Amino acid sequence: MAKILIVDDEMPIRRTLREILEFEQYDVDEASDGLECVSKVQNNKYDVVIMDIKMPKMDGIEALERLQILSPETPVIMVSGHGTIDTAVEAVKKGAFDFISKPPDLNRMLITVRNALERSELVNTTHVLRKQVKTSKGVTMIGDSAPIIEIKRLLERVAPTDSRVLITGQNGTGKELVARWIHEKSNRVDGPIVEVNCAAIPAELIESELFGHKKGSFTGAIADRPGKFEQANGGTLFLDEIGDMSLDAQAKVLRALQESRITRVGDNKEIKVDVRVLAATNKDLRKEISEGRFREDLYHRLAVIVVTVPSLNERREDIPLLVEHFNRRIADDYGHPPKTYTPEAIEALQNYNWSGNIRELANVVERLTILCDQVVHAEDIQRYVYPK
Repeated sequence: MAKILIVDDEMPIRRTLREILEFEQYDVDEASDGLECVSKVQNNKYDVVIMDIKMPKMDGIEALERLQILSPETPVIMVSGHGTIDTAVEAVKKGAFDFISKPPDLNRMLITVRNALERSELVNTTHVLRKQVKTSKGVTMIGDSAPIIEIKRLLERVAPTDSRVLITGQNGTGKELVARWIHEKSNRVDGPIVEVNCAAIPAELIESELFGHKKGSFTGAIADRPGKFEQANGGTLFLDEIGDMSLDAQAKVLRALQESRITRVGDNKEIKVDVRVLAATNKDLRKEISEGRFREDLYHRLAVIVVTVPSLNERREDIPLLVEHFNRRIADDYGHPPKTYTPEAIEALQNYNWSGNIRELANVVERLTILCDQVVHAEDIQRYVYPK
């Protein structure tokens, strides 16, 4: 539900606009002046702001200028009973989406709100696509430590084949990155890579998620839906956290791997699929097998090649390169120049116990980017990284 902020010092106008917008199923919030508007935008995310110009404490033009800094992607519709062409031009020049004179024509207001929402959605989609493009320009494994060099050599030999690969390692070590590396260096690179987080899908839905379902096969199945195996046809299916999959789902995955065929839930028709399966887990699957929680026959199907990703504590010599990589990437995201790390700061990071591995290191570099001055010192590491 889109969230709209109405900013006007006249309560009757706020009430009228609220009633109209809530009737159209929008979530509506109010502010009585520009100062309150700025405060609310600092603490909340709005899809559209409708704002009067003449208000006490802070007028609409000044508030608009503040919003262009705080939330430049949020469209602002300016409203005024003292509107002139010059006022409208000034508002639009300062970043307003549109200008409407009072008393507002409610039909025009609703059309303008819908247009603003479409613009907002388009901007958000563009940001997401840009981020995807930025992160998808080649998969890079950062590091030149002995464990990473060994993994790269192994993957160079494994990737061009269609062999199944089981990727093991602690949380945050980069198992998904290894899977994407394999896909990008495989003969299936022009096909899709489809990821399934087995731990995030309820047991009762995993079969539908993997194999799809037929319309009417269960409550909520309002249309035919292909599963992840079909979506990955001609490419790679990455089963992340495979150790968390139920035994019942494991049996169905085993059959799909054996026969290269799947059957949608509620259907009798078999569908042939051409999929390379990569799997990952942070669990000891042999221990899971001995305790009856994982099928041994599925393990042997998946573990044609086993790649064990080392923890960050096992490759501390890669930390300077990783810090440089995350430092530049995060600075680019924020639009700031990268920080400079002193040798003592890097040494302090190398001496830290990285229980969260590379994911934790990326979070730490982002934290330091936000909280530190241009040069990051060892004292900053002690202050912002080490537990108090």
